[in-house]
Amino acid sequence: MTSSQIRNAWDKNKSVGQNMRDMGLAIDPNRSLPIKTPNAFDAGRTEDTPAPTFVKKQYILDELLAEASRPVIDTKTLSADLIEYVQYMVRSHSDNFKAMARDEKNYYQDTPSQIRRKVEEYKRCHPKEYSTFMESLKGGKNIST
Repeated sequence: MTSSQIRNAWDKNKSVGQNMRDMGLAIDPNRSLPIKTPNAFDAGRTEDTPAPTFVKKQYILDELLAEASRPVIDTKTLSADLIEYVQYMVRSHSDNFKAMARDEKNYYQDTPSQIRRKVEEYKRCHPKEYSTFMESLKGGKNIST
């Protein structure tokens, strides 16, 4: 089980269905939230709403909701070689992606669009490092990381 909350509350003496029901979780989402299909014969009839089930372990639902509401932290990073490659291309050609594609250091023969995506990825993954790099270019200094 991937969720520590569910793993800790799991009762090995109960079935999967009983454990999930006690925690207020659904095994089959199609049963818990059925899709309503419009039918011409049922136009005037109202459906009975299912009776709410009693949840014995409400704290599990609260913990899962709290975990789901936390913001996702982007931990993606780039390799040092790719950072060096992007910095070289930007240092040499500024924002001319066609010239970057024709550069002799473009070993993998990236297209201008691929190079643009790599530069944007560098901006997104390392914003502080990118802004420092761009400031150093404006000042006329060459830095390498």
